Amino acid sequence: MASSGNISTLNPLIKLPNALTYSNGNLKISSSGGFGTTQMIRSTHFIPKDKKIYVEMYVNGGGGSDVGVGFGTRFSLANAGGVGGDGTVLVYSNLKYVNGSSSSFQTSASSGDIIQLAIDGSNNKVWLGLNNTWGGSGDPANGSNEAGTINTSASLGYDVSLICTLGTLGTETFNFGQDSTFGGVISAGGNADGNGFGDFKYAPPTGFLALCSANLSISSDIDPAQTDDDYPSKQFNPITWTGNRSSNSTVNNITGVGFQPDLVWLKFTEQAYDWRLVDSSRGVTKAIRSNQSTEEQTEANGLYQFDSDGFSVKGDNNYNYNGGAFIGYCWRANGGVTSSNTDGSITSTVQANTKAGFSIITYTGNGSSGATIGHGLSSAPELIFVKRRSFDQNWAVYHESMGNTYNAVLNSDSAWSTGSAWWNNTTPSNSVITLGTEGRVNYNTATYVAYAWHSVEGYSKFGSYVGNGNTDGQFVYTGGRPRLLMVRRTTSGYFNVIDSARDTFNPVNKYLSWNVSDTEGSGTNVDFLSNGFKLRTTSSGFNQSGTTFVYACWLDVPFKYNNTF
Repeated sequence: MASSGNISTLNPLIKLPNALTYSNGNLKISSSGGFGTTQMIRSTHFIPKDKKIYVEMYVNGGGGSDVGVGFGTRFSLANAGGVGGDGTVLVYSNLKYVNGSSSSFQTSASSGDIIQLAIDGSNNKVWLGLNNTWGGSGDPANGSNEAGTINTSASLGYDVSLICTLGTLGTETFNFGQDSTFGGVISAGGNADGNGFGDFKYAPPTGFLALCSANLSISSDIDPAQTDDDYPSKQFNPITWTGNRSSNSTVNNITGVGFQPDLVWLKFTEQAYDWRLVDSSRGVTKAIRSNQSTEEQTEANGLYQFDSDGFSVKGDNNYNYNGGAFIGYCWRANGGVTSSNTDGSITSTVQANTKAGFSIITYTGNGSSGATIGHGLSSAPELIFVKRRSFDQNWAVYHESMGNTYNAVLNSDSAWSTGSAWWNNTTPSNSVITLGTEGRVNYNTATYVAYAWHSVEGYSKFGSYVGNGNTDGQFVYTGGRPRLLMVRRTTSGYFNVIDSARDTFNPVNKYLSWNVSDTEGSGTNVDFLSNGFKLRTTSSGFNQSGTTFVYACWLDVPFKYNNTF
């Protein structure tokens, strides 16, 4: 078997309502408390959206009404009977459940049987098999007669993982490609996938792969193994520094960023000083504030130069308070080189980094409902911040997990609100962002700046989760190790940010909030892991029970390479 890197297991960090026993390297699981009705057991790896994945499960004990297994979305739940609800396709007893609806499948699995699972990540079609026979004359290799297709939505989530449930007598062992003997209970199969990875009892269908790090996808543009200058920490990096001001003309060269940044979002963390955002499209010395509605200001003694390995600041205390501790979040766009973009009805000026899914957009509003601006990216933005530059006015925030009818104010703690005046009830496309008539995004003749991002596998992730209010909080899969995490409640709350520059080991405890000038706080208790983050806090700003949170996460090591922190 070829070297497959890290192979998926079941994820013991997932908070479950019932007692479970994990063993055999988190591949074997036994139940002692009946079916869970609020969450399902999940795998450590989520399903790549450009791959077809094959998994096997051995029924050690119980069978029939004691085991259920399949695939489901991030927020899919069991139905009232403890099996598959909306956002899932799974087999339970002799029935298959497709988004909550059950129908006949094939013979119920018994102790000693092997259930087979296959999923096409590009379309969420699922096939279910038993002892090398696919149910319903399914043919995964030809893409036909699938058991069902998983529903996805903003409320269900778009990311999919393996899921399983257990009854009181259930015991099952999974093989994601580690061991075709399932812990030595049967003879080996010795079947690898088409890339030479994995050890399966039965031959994976043609085109279907083991769920392992070697089969995870990363754009060649940011893959550390394929590039010397464009990997994740060359696209985004937080940097800390200590101020050295003696006068306004004092220069402090901030180095160690690793690249020349095009957007720096910075703060003096020890006092109630405003945040500053400076970018290379508007020009150095032109600052806006994320916690204020204030129009763009010229600050000649602030950040005055972008350098090859960072930036330089002068003697303004907001940038260089003597002996003060600072944090700066640095994104790379296109080295300050902008271009005119005519994709929209409003001509925009764009500085886009298509490798990292980040764009700086400047434009002049026309006040028309349904106006569009080109963003210069290859995919639709999932997170957008817009600020009017020429007048005091609140920020506007778009997040894909909330949808195109919702808006938040970056410089406020108010709840997300609905209305068509911001995004014209239109989701951004691969080429344009649609605007309404609200003055914070499209007042006639007003000038604006917008920052737009979309997820890039192994580098950035934007999504949502629901808090449970206890110290064994949610685990959220991001596809790599977080470097910066922003979390915002959908009810009233702060845009809280934590990072691995100020906290260099777990738990990550130091937080700031983009919407207030407050000094640095502590006590968030979040673990940054190789494949996501785990909440270990009761803080209402990160883990309020039953509350939905949206998040934005930038990574430094893709899960494909699985370094720990």
